[in-house]
Amino acid sequence: MRIYGDTQSGNCYKIKLLASLLGIEHEWIHIDILNGETHTAEFLEKNPNAKIPVLELEDGRYLSESNAILNYLATGTELLSSDPYEYGKIQQWQFFEQYSHEPYIAVARFIAKYLGLPDDRRADYESKQQGGHKALQVMEQQLQQTPYLTGYKMSTADISLYGYTHIADEGGFDLGKYPAIIQWIDRIQSQPQYVGMA
Repeated sequence: MRIYGDTQSGNCYKIKLLASLLGIEHEWIHIDILNGETHTAEFLEKNPNAKIPVLELEDGRYLSESNAILNYLATGTELLSSDPYEYGKIQQWQFFEQYSHEPYIAVARFIAKYLGLPDDRRADYESKQQGGHKALQVMEQQLQQTPYLTGYKMSTADISLYGYTHIADEGGFDLGKYPAIIQWIDRIQSQPQYVGMA
């Protein structure tokens, strides 16, 4: 299978981390979003939404949206529960990641890291801080109760949130205020076959 993405993107890195943890063989194809490579006719055939990551299966089918790819690849493994309620809790955290976490933390990081925090985006960057800290506080509250987001074992929910949380400082978020998150990051980084963001 092939994975199209940019390892500096938290959404793409999630897939690379999962593939490493589960020993999934794949070919990584780098896509440069700043040079418009997601808007070529060839890429748009793979994902008309012009976003990465994209998974290309061996039979030629494609799958997009990072959390959908995570759950597809983790099906049948201990990272994705087959219990309906536990599966629902995983999805609950993944929707939280996409709607309450990523729009603040990932966007602030993009403005700072990818764009260099230009003056005309500073107000936008600063507007993301409150929402990002609110999301981190929600995570902190849960991780004070359980070692992983859905309980006592790691799941794709943790990989989803880890992608941008562990580099939140690049978006101006001081993780020193969140000791339970720091301990959770350490637990994930101590997993066998862990691979860092390239």
